[in-house]
Amino acid sequence: MVGRAQAAFCIARGDEVAAYDHRALDIANASQVNEILERDRPQVVFNCAAWTDVDGCESDLARANSANALGPEVLAQACRKIGSLLITISTDYVFDGTKEGFYTQRDQPNPQSVYAQTKLEGERRAQNSWARTIVVRTGYIFGKGGNNFLSTLISRAQSGERLNAINDMFGTPTYTEDLVKRLAELAQLDLPGIYHVTNDGPGVSFADFAQAALTEARLDPASVTLVSIDSLHRPAPRPRNSRLKCILSPAFGLDPLPDWKQALGAFVKSLPKEAAIAS
Repeated sequence: MVGRAQAAFCIARGDEVAAYDHRALDIANASQVNEILERDRPQVVFNCAAWTDVDGCESDLARANSANALGPEVLAQACRKIGSLLITISTDYVFDGTKEGFYTQRDQPNPQSVYAQTKLEGERRAQNSWARTIVVRTGYIFGKGGNNFLSTLISRAQSGERLNAINDMFGTPTYTEDLVKRLAELAQLDLPGIYHVTNDGPGVSFADFAQAALTEARLDPASVTLVSIDSLHRPAPRPRNSRLKCILSPAFGLDPLPDWKQALGAFVKSLPKEAAIAS
């Protein structure tokens, strides 16, 4: 989802783009990564690849480690050889969720799941391998082409599906279209470090986001059943609060992204009419 949006944004503004899915480029395959980067010699590499099946990672550490930890390290080493800037995407799940309020770069990560642990390891390996690395933590991502709950809930509700939404997990929603613009701005800025990138606002639960989205799409928000995270008995622990705030962006002249409700409205308007508005 993010990779497609990033490629489309860069192409639209006139950049020369080489985009690879996981079938065309395995980021954990050092020889393949080196061959392609030596050939293409990009100025910037955006790593939008990851294994994001949070529960699946619990039962397959090797796969999670390959995609989320080793992959960023391999990319960083290859970028170092050709002098390219690396921007790699991480997650709000690196935090344990026990803090009240927003997590900033001053807060100590404490990942609770295999997914989160391997993503944090990927951050550190990439930064240790190449000084010119930007880590972007984000979360609660929604946008066109996504297969996660936030991206598909409108079409699922439109088809008559009864939705369960968690009411005791809170994060800061991030619209792909706003995220990729900020990633491009960070590439232009070229200041290595860790950045938190989300839409503006106080944050929201999955349930409140779902109800807001259905209201925006003129669907019945009452079709959402509120559930607690504990009632789902998922294999992987998740942070109950993973709201993010960036303390670096204002210092570098980066304005806040639009409020998540504004971004949600733009997302709903971008959907095909039959998927966005009930007949």
